[in-house]
Amino acid sequence: MDDFKTNYSVARVVTHTRDNISKFEKHNARKNETYSNMNVDLSQTHNNVYYKQCDTTLNENVKDMVANDQISLRGLKKDAKIFDELVFDINSEYFEQNGGYEFAKEFYEKAFHFAEQEMGAENILQAVMHADELNVALTEKYGKPIYHYHLHVIALPIIGKEIKYSKRCKDKELVGKVKEVINQVSHSKKWKSEKATDNFGNPLYDKKGKPILIKSYSLLQDRFFQYMSDSGYRGFIRGIKGSTNEHLDNLNYKIKKENERLENLKEKADNKEIEIENKQLELENKQKELNNKQFEIDSKQEEITKIETKLDEYANYTTTIEELDNFGKQKRFSKKVELEKDKFDIVINLAKKGISADRIIKNLETRVNNLVESVYSWKQKFEDLQEKTKDFIEAVKIAPQKVTDFLKDIIFREQERIRELEQERLEKLYNSRKPKTSPKLEKSKKRRSRDAR
Repeated sequence: MDDFKTNYSVARVVTHTRDNISKFEKHNARKNETYSNMNVDLSQTHNNVYYKQCDTTLNENVKDMVANDQISLRGLKKDAKIFDELVFDINSEYFEQNGGYEFAKEFYEKAFHFAEQEMGAENILQAVMHADELNVALTEKYGKPIYHYHLHVIALPIIGKEIKYSKRCKDKELVGKVKEVINQVSHSKKWKSEKATDNFGNPLYDKKGKPILIKSYSLLQDRFFQYMSDSGYRGFIRGIKGSTNEHLDNLNYKIKKENERLENLKEKADNKEIEIENKQLELENKQKELNNKQFEIDSKQEEITKIETKLDEYANYTTTIEELDNFGKQKRFSKKVELEKDKFDIVINLAKKGISADRIIKNLETRVNNLVESVYSWKQKFEDLQEKTKDFIEAVKIAPQKVTDFLKDIIFREQERIRELEQERLEKLYNSRKPKTSPKLEKSKKRRSRDAR
């Protein structure tokens, strides 16, 4: 941003009807919960300065003024523009260069007095200086929060309307004379264009001999600049008509940041998809490991069953064991026992089988215990993993397409926001450079169009 950027004063008028004024009233008073302007920092709203507040709603205030004959809405339609919102503004950097918040409060208090002079103090319903809208471009430049100070004034466009005696008046001498002057609400008559004059006060005409008119809002800009200059404020010039430079700077900055945010969001979404895929793969691997362990357990269980069957067979040898007691004959005068060869072989074989079976049983018991512990550990890990991913897995099972669409929708909505911001920037840029069409020329075009039909 240019350190020697020119500062411009701006005064503009926005019109409202009775139907739509409430949302602007709430916006100015910060009574909404959310704002379309993402730079509103509600933690700084306490710094907003009210130069005039309305005890009731603006519509109720108008009703009271009509009931007390302070103003008149005579002849106005329901959708008539009866509220004028005057917005006074200067580049944010102007205030930063001259003292910041305290300087802004003094500046806009003087601007409020200008609004009283323009609209009539009694016709102003609400006036507030906003000090809670962050200027992101300057904040980045200065490395500290810089706020966009500006003034909103909501007033009624009042003109003095003469009410004359009609022909129905019994006293014919009074017919046509002024009966009373009322305070009539009329936006169109309040902001009538004025005829341009030369240095001697003579009216100026165009090539066709028609009077040259100066629009009322342009004259308001002139008067505001002159009033603030006469009040001792310097360092800025009158705003260029139709200029949107500062707004475009902020909009370009917002678009840049939104693009960065969209890229970050895309990256996060991609990472999230990868993470989900990894979790699914990990879950599948754990399931395979668990299945393998279960297969191993089943195999060992079959071995144990076979061994138990063998043991059962050994257990069925009870008769043979009883017969063992009668095997052999003890020699007289000796501890030795004589066995027949076939019976000796039986004893030896049974002893060998018993020793082998005992070793096998102990070995298998150890392995089974280890496997049971391992299975329990893997089962715990699997259940923990299932618990962590159950919501996602359930969502994928029930509606896999919706999960995919949800992620795509997040990215799509962010892309739409960027496109809307870009479209807004281009429209403002186009409108700022678009040549103005003469009102007379527009009427002539419409007349030719009607004649053609």
